[in-house]
Amino acid sequence: MTAILAISVGNSRTQIGRFQDGIEEIDASEHIANTQFDTIVERIAHQWEQLADDEAVVAMASVNDAVAKPLEARIGARLNVDVTRIGRDILPAISTRLDPSAKTGVDRLLSASAAYARLKQACVVIDVGTAITIDFVDGEGTYHGGVIAPGAQMQLDALHAHTDALPPVTFALPTDEPFGRNTEQAMLQGVFFGVRGLVQRMIERYADSLGTFPIVVATGGDAPLILENEDFVDRVVPDLVLMGIAIAVTAGFVDEPAEET
Repeated sequence: MTAILAISVGNSRTQIGRFQDGIEEIDASEHIANTQFDTIVERIAHQWEQLADDEAVVAMASVNDAVAKPLEARIGARLNVDVTRIGRDILPAISTRLDPSAKTGVDRLLSASAAYARLKQACVVIDVGTAITIDFVDGEGTYHGGVIAPGAQMQLDALHAHTDALPPVTFALPTDEPFGRNTEQAMLQGVFFGVRGLVQRMIERYADSLGTFPIVVATGGDAPLILENEDFVDRVVPDLVLMGIAIAVTAGFVDEPAEET
């Protein structure tokens, strides 16, 4: 199999990972804030140097074109390669059952495809990052969509921005105290347990529709902090989107225009 350098440009961070001996295991991965653009370029170049394959592929997925477009140009020139874009050059390796007008984030489709490729059964895929998505894939591997909600930090930022008295707060685990005894802890408690409550309720809704509880997989920057020890989450996989990129490159589903008649 051709080695793959996978890049996922998110709203807040860029993930980089390399696959050298197959798509099942990632050799190395890094998560870097988008504000550190030069560092991202340097780490991509370093990861590229580690790939001992003359036919290696650089593949990128993005939900943030303001970062992805200059990054693609920069690394294309730096590495002297053509960057394969998921959604432009090849498609995520998953079928969907969505409204015809739906424009689903490529990161959601890639995470869903990676989860199903490993599990081969119905599953719920949760991404806890800048935004929170909770999606459902059925037992045939078809993606049905799900819900989108503001992420933990976005909720805290909104509380500060839209009130007169609530302070800016950086998301962190609240104390074990059942009551928020100061404003910061009250805000953290509300956001933390609100996210967990949302996730649990949506899993129950999906289970009601399916008739049984599906396996639940979580990913995203805040997933370990919020969901690592939750009983209703079966596993946390930080690099699920990167795995989906590698699967898409291997499957090679090309988005071809329809023939004119």
